Amino acid sequence: MNNRSYYNLVRQPQAIKRRLVLAALGSFALIAACFQPAVAANAAPQWMHAVATTPLPDHDERTDAVLLYSERNVTVLSAEKIRIQTRKAYKILRPNGREEGTVVVFFNSPGQKVTSLRGWSIPALGKDYEVKESDAMEVSPPKIDGSELVTDVRAKVLAIPASDPGNIVGYEYEKEINPLVLQDTWEFQDQNPARESHYSLQLPSGWEYKASWINYAESKPMQTGGNGWQWVVTNVSGIRKEEDMPPMEGVAGHMIVSFFPPGGATLRNEFGNWREMGTWYSNLTNGRLDASPAIKQEVAALTGSLPSPLAKMRAIANFVQHDIRYVAIELGIGGFQPHPASDVFMHHYGDCKDKATLMSSMLRELGIDSYYVVINTARGAVTAKTPAYGGGFNHVIVAIKLPGELSDPSLIATIQHPKLGRLLFFDPTNHLMPFGQIGGHLQANYGLLVTPDGGELIELPQEPAAMNGIERTASLHLDASGRLQGDVKETRLGDRASAARWTLHTVTNDRDRIKPIEKTLAGSLATFHITRATILNLNLTNQPFGFDYSFDADNYAQSAGDLLLVRLRTIGVKSSALLETKDPRIFPIEFDGPSRDTDTFEITVPPGYTVDDLPPAVDANYSFATYHAKSEVSGNVIRYSRTFEVKELSVPVSKADELKQLYRTIATDERNTAVLKPIAK
Repeated sequence: MNNRSYYNLVRQPQAIKRRLVLAALGSFALIAACFQPAVAANAAPQWMHAVATTPLPDHDERTDAVLLYSERNVTVLSAEKIRIQTRKAYKILRPNGREEGTVVVFFNSPGQKVTSLRGWSIPALGKDYEVKESDAMEVSPPKIDGSELVTDVRAKVLAIPASDPGNIVGYEYEKEINPLVLQDTWEFQDQNPARESHYSLQLPSGWEYKASWINYAESKPMQTGGNGWQWVVTNVSGIRKEEDMPPMEGVAGHMIVSFFPPGGATLRNEFGNWREMGTWYSNLTNGRLDASPAIKQEVAALTGSLPSPLAKMRAIANFVQHDIRYVAIELGIGGFQPHPASDVFMHHYGDCKDKATLMSSMLRELGIDSYYVVINTARGAVTAKTPAYGGGFNHVIVAIKLPGELSDPSLIATIQHPKLGRLLFFDPTNHLMPFGQIGGHLQANYGLLVTPDGGELIELPQEPAAMNGIERTASLHLDASGRLQGDVKETRLGDRASAARWTLHTVTNDRDRIKPIEKTLAGSLATFHITRATILNLNLTNQPFGFDYSFDADNYAQSAGDLLLVRLRTIGVKSSALLETKDPRIFPIEFDGPSRDTDTFEITVPPGYTVDDLPPAVDANYSFATYHAKSEVSGNVIRYSRTFEVKELSVPVSKADELKQLYRTIATDERNTAVLKPIAK
């Protein structure tokens, strides 16, 4: 269900990119494995030895490591300086738990610095080991595939020795940061069960805080003297990842803390609600939309001869999508703040917020208003209950205020705003999506709409299922030996089209161009040979993408005495073993987006045979999806057709058994055969 391979053009602002970078830390593991620090047989600190013999948190035999103890101590010195001290100690239980012995501390210069870093191991047998900051490496985060990225994010990597099963590893580090926003996040739940975790906050006199608990029951703080507070959670269960589950941000327990100087929010680098966050972001963009003479000239050249506002908007969208390269230059506050539209146009490159800025600037020259929408590309990371939080988002798109008289069926991704009128959402970073639509990952997702009145958390529209899918038709002929041959046409829309275009966008070899066809056939046929293949509308994103090909497959029909057994579902698999596990499902099942896939296969029966039996029709109807299939005979042709439609984007755990049954029903239908018998002479 999840096919987001083409989404990696969507980039995140620097200060909220940490989770994406962590996903790419495999290269750090290789570095750490080759790096042999100077180790000293110095005793681990008392706080580590104090937890070394404590009972382990609840866990099962598949748990790789457990977190024995952690603390995050945050001291707000001023609006310009925060000190954060972190301590963690793990017990390694299985070989995969060794990764907890590699410490990665991110920072950016000049806004942040690591003032200390140390690590220790307490082996089950033998003496303690210590590694210090001088043993660490300073590296750049791994390059993300598909990006051209300039960033000042760095990482210190410290490999702790003896990170083996049965041993305990721990570390502590301290950072000083010049915060872009006065907020912090305590992420106390992840894949490892945790026995005890602490969070302390020390504020200057007169300051206040607001703590918001996400995906976890609130724990009340204890005042620790002065203007200090401490929270504690114990026996926190680990999160075992499931296929097609919501994003970790949407299920893991964490606490978001906002800090406020005396007098309340000044909207310089703090905010307490979505309206204030919108104003804060709007202040970052002041003057950035101003059009240079070159932009004005380009708008006139692109739109001057076009007859309608819609044609003009499409021309600008096409220009920003395809003529402005994706290059992220994110230094300091550049992770949040877009570059001026004039600079983006002059250099012809920028990241998501830069593209949104240039598009808004160009639309404004046509008298069309538009607004930033700050959003997370992982649907479910931000929900209607999420508090105003700068770290919750990783992408920027635009909401275009459509002229009141404009109506066109191609404008699908719209909502009716009570004050602003009809808004069309558009992602200028996604060069594979037609103007008027958005990808499934953005649909029914929550984003921050930034307007002159401030910010507003809104839900983006969910498009009809018919806007995303594969329509496959085949005209096939079977001979008496069981050989099948014929022609297939596929039409792809929405994300299905974007995914296919992304797979092929850098392919220049004709042989490689047919690999997606080969993959489809290989999933359904034991042997096959492609005799012809054509790709339709590869670069015309406003047109449906298509494959048109021919193939033959020997021994497709199976003999049973004098009978032939023919599987009518020739190509394509809609069933899934996703839920065929021994473990009960914990989290909802997430679809990429609404979709409707249809297959129509016509198989001509070989001379001398007639149809003796057909599979039964299937009608499976659930609230989240439907599946319908039937077969019929006309003359010497069997016509098999089916439709699989996803209507809801999330299936709750309470309906997981229904989804399992649906997939089993589909699997049965996909295996069903028609029976052909010889015509009596």
